[in-house]
Amino acid sequence: MRPAIAYIRVSRPKQGRSGLGLEAQQTAIKAFCALHGYRIEAEYREVETGRGADALERRPELAAAMKFARKLGKGGKTGAAPIIIAKLDRLSRDVHFISGLMVQRIPFIVTELGPDVDPFMLHIHAAVAEKERERIAQRTREALAAAKARGQVLGNAEIGEARKAEADLHAEQFRPVFEPLRNLPAKRISVILNERGIATARGGKWQATQVIRLLSRLRFSGDDLGGLNSDRPT
Repeated sequence: MRPAIAYIRVSRPKQGRSGLGLEAQQTAIKAFCALHGYRIEAEYREVETGRGADALERRPELAAAMKFARKLGKGGKTGAAPIIIAKLDRLSRDVHFISGLMVQRIPFIVTELGPDVDPFMLHIHAAVAEKERERIAQRTREALAAAKARGQVLGNAEIGEARKAEADLHAEQFRPVFEPLRNLPAKRISVILNERGIATARGGKWQATQVIRLLSRLRFSGDDLGGLNSDRPT
């Protein structure tokens, strides 16, 4: 098996204390490595923001992972072992920051994108993701501004829009975990998540109905959510 390094990050201290997001990323990385023949030699965990031009200086675990990657891959074709992450935004939500990482000539593999995505495509995916986040944020700001302009508190429509935007962003953290499971019955997915110790957003146990709602929100391309029957046998 090929050596690799796992890098896991959450951007909020609350997530780091509770473990929310950390276990989900770890599960996705382990499943990816088992499928594609990688052996994790070290795992680096970090609780830090991904924003700002000096983000790398404020993320010592990422810097340490890159240093070890060079040491581990010395003499190889690329000169560095790959660093595997669950989602591209676990490196950063900033396209320019990701561009700076790519020039370091260290292979970064994103589990949700697959093992063969080159640095150019990583830039494309980062740009698309950034644009989508901007669109959601703008939609939320417009809903709040509309209510303020009318001189009234948020109505049901504005509250619903803001909550939907927040829920969309939160659901994305579960994408790498749900990706390999999405074709299973919802009840079976809930059992697997609970067995792996992956909690819901509120820290509770998964139920089939929660799985169906999250899969519907993530909208995996090519999936027919009508087939997700919580009563199907597992």
